Amino acid sequence: MLFLGIYALLVSIDESGPAVRDRLAAVMIYSLAFLMLLALVVVVSFTFIRGRDALFHLNFYYEDMRAAGPLQSLDIGGVRHGIIGTLEQIGMALAITMPLGIVGAVFLSELPGPYSRFVRTIVEAMTALPSIVAGLFVYGTVILTLGVPLSGVAGSIALSVMMLPIIIRAADVVIRLVPGSLREASLALGASQWRTIWHVVLPTARSGITTAVILGTARGIGETSPVLLTVGATAVTNINPTANPQMSLPLLTFQLVRTPSDTMISRGFGAAAVLMMLVLFLFVLARLIGGRIPGQLTRGQRRRRVRASYRDARRYAAREHARRASAAQTYSTGSTDSRELSI
Repeated sequence: MLFLGIYALLVSIDESGPAVRDRLAAVMIYSLAFLMLLALVVVVSFTFIRGRDALFHLNFYYEDMRAAGPLQSLDIGGVRHGIIGTLEQIGMALAITMPLGIVGAVFLSELPGPYSRFVRTIVEAMTALPSIVAGLFVYGTVILTLGVPLSGVAGSIALSVMMLPIIIRAADVVIRLVPGSLREASLALGASQWRTIWHVVLPTARSGITTAVILGTARGIGETSPVLLTVGATAVTNINPTANPQMSLPLLTFQLVRTPSDTMISRGFGAAAVLMMLVLFLFVLARLIGGRIPGQLTRGQRRRRVRASYRDARRYAAREHARRASAAQTYSTGSTDSRELSI
């Protein structure tokens, strides 16, 4: 605040009031952006520095914690079970929330009405739902009522409850930003509403929908309490998400940093660092898959278009050759008939 006051005073010496306010607003925006970047760098650096001892051991990535105790060195134990559990749970949660979220966003933006307004209100209310409530809901309905055991499937359902409203709300915003002239042009050409949505609206909003999926993934992949209530915890690797407890990286981090052992705390921060690297990898992969601008083709799509063009050109050439041959045959037959008639 002192810096902003001094800066405004110095600028006011040579500039007028609107120019001072403009320069001051620009400095505030750049300063807040720098503070946000600094906070991000501090958090990431602190996590990697505290977990550097564990990250430098290769066994940390391919072993689980079945043989590691509080007094064991970092040469024993790792986060393999947490990585496998996190990937399976977030994968199943994305398989549930991606189609439901996109369909829900299309319903809210393309089919307005009293029912869509009611659904929008419910979605906006669910975005502020505490994660522990989602975990208790799934625990009471899926596990206690339906009899599903503690497993990765139950955890993925709990994560879906947290991720779904985020994806619907963010995708609804980007779909509504698609220009109405594109929809009108498609409908004017005779396309139905669902073809317009599938071939015009969704490809145009693809980048924004990818961002919505990223936001939902970021919300679900770092949750701890729903996983603790619906999946449980284990020190061994369980690759079967339909039975027996599983471990996830957030829950593993939570358990390890609560112990008084320095090696366990180092493993906990290492697990958090692995989680951040995993999230970064998923985000980059999502950007590569769906982050292209509308109308931009991948290399594979361009090659397929070129091959299709070659096939069309050969087909047109063969059709033209057949037409000319037929015309020549007709002309030859007509000439023979005329000569016979003259004779």
